[in-house]
Amino acid sequence: MQAAVSARIRPDVQAMHAYVVQPATGMVKLDAMENPHTLSLELQAALGARLGAVAVNRYPGARVDDLKAALASYVQMPSGCALMLGNGSDELIDLLHVACNVHGAVVLAPEPGFVMYGMSAQLTGLAYVAVALTADFELDEPAMLAAVAQHRPAITYLAYPNNPTANLWDAGAISRIIAACADVGGLVVLDEAYQPFSSSSWLDQIKAHPAQNANVLLMRTLSKFGLAGVRLGYMVGPQALIAQIDKVRPPYNVSVLNAECALFALEHSDVFSAQALEIRGQRAMLFEALEKMPGVTPYRSDANMMLTRLQGDAQRATDVFNAMKARGVLVKNVSRMHPLLANCLRLTVGTADENLRMLAALENSL
Repeated sequence: MQAAVSARIRPDVQAMHAYVVQPATGMVKLDAMENPHTLSLELQAALGARLGAVAVNRYPGARVDDLKAALASYVQMPSGCALMLGNGSDELIDLLHVACNVHGAVVLAPEPGFVMYGMSAQLTGLAYVAVALTADFELDEPAMLAAVAQHRPAITYLAYPNNPTANLWDAGAISRIIAACADVGGLVVLDEAYQPFSSSSWLDQIKAHPAQNANVLLMRTLSKFGLAGVRLGYMVGPQALIAQIDKVRPPYNVSVLNAECALFALEHSDVFSAQALEIRGQRAMLFEALEKMPGVTPYRSDANMMLTRLQGDAQRATDVFNAMKARGVLVKNVSRMHPLLANCLRLTVGTADENLRMLAALENSL
């Protein structure tokens, strides 16, 4: 049986490591950048009534178009642009790779960054080129520009802010990289997964300088907005470009339940905005507390997570991660994801109580 399986599964897939979701039952779960706040009982009841009335016996139809219109209004979509939906940003990345998979196509991204850029490129048959960030997690602009000139990428990803480093890169450097990609006929995806917590959005640049951003696609998700369980992402870009990418989208990729839940959330966007404000306040508290902790170096964040480096031997982050887990607090050990992340943990910003418990677990685990 094993031989038969090996004969049918691609060798590169067999060599891959599966994306692992850590078991979190009974833990303070601060490993996945989720919004920790739940809906009020009143809103839970209202949402339940809405979902109960959905015609689940029918394929998704006009209600999905209603969601697209609501999102376009929510983001104040620029004229000349269109919007497409995905089952999370992950599906949008896959669809973009399928649409751009011409012979010799290359995907380019800075690293450390979101792992799905490279994983999806591999699975969809595109070459992937990574360019290391600087030691302080900034874009290495000369290296990026050299890579664009050498590889002429079909797609370049720039996360704004970045995961797992949580920082916003220099806008001037991003603009110059966008221009360089345009010169070689390449697209640039500005991935704004953490936009609810960020101090800046590239959408402002797109509105102010549409011609200079004609090759830019803006990608966002409702996961960090507060709907991680709903799995809904969206991408905004020039109408003609979105129309072509949308051709490879499965016709019913977003369920009626997901669409209705997202519409409900947008109708109560003030609730989610208040949650984001609370998370940003907790982020400031967390940074201040970590700065005072001996042997701990936190990095400033524009997301709902915080990268933290621990002083010590090569196993320090792993040892502390395991000790925190034993104390019932689950964070993300990113120390082996990339050499620049040596001895780093990524901490999701939780509720006030969760953050205090995380700080106590970290301090007792050092």
